[in-house]
Amino acid sequence: MSTEYKTVDSSKITISELMLPSHTNFSGKIHGGYILSLMDQIAFACGSKFSGNYCVTASVDTVNFLKPIEVGELVTMKASVNYVGNSSMIVGIRVEAENIQTGVIKHCNSSYFTMVAKDKSGQNVAVPGLILTTLKEVSRFQNCLRQIALKKEKEYQKTIASFGSIENILKSNNYKVKVDFEK
Repeated sequence: MSTEYKTVDSSKITISELMLPSHTNFSGKIHGGYILSLMDQIAFACGSKFSGNYCVTASVDTVNFLKPIEVGELVTMKASVNYVGNSSMIVGIRVEAENIQTGVIKHCNSSYFTMVAKDKSGQNVAVPGLILTTLKEVSRFQNCLRQIALKKEKEYQKTIASFGSIENILKSNNYKVKVDFEK
């Protein structure tokens, strides 16, 4: 069986949406949960477009809200597949907000969603291989390899890490924690 390959460009998706007052949190900024929902939608569209299959979100890595988004700004999200495994893809997403009156664009968020392709019965299905055509695409692929290695190291560290007894942790005064089982 030969592997099908597709370019990163074949996965690219861009969506834009005007931010409305109904999208705000209590401080009047656009709610982070609403932005995450849009990011999940574009990750789904990107992974599905690339794989030709329904996709589910397996994980979301490193969501940093860099700048707040205001009501009336035009939010644009750009997504592309940066890495493929057997049935998984890492989709990189960039979130920008544009003040449509001044034209000023700010980078608000970048994130990585791991999407898994599924067949009609819900089983994992193989995704196409990835053709890298620019140095930027190679760099993004390498970043995903580092991200995967760090995730594996983190999981390994969970199995061996020891922070001592709770008594020693409480005595250290390094943590803002109190244990009170009486309540």
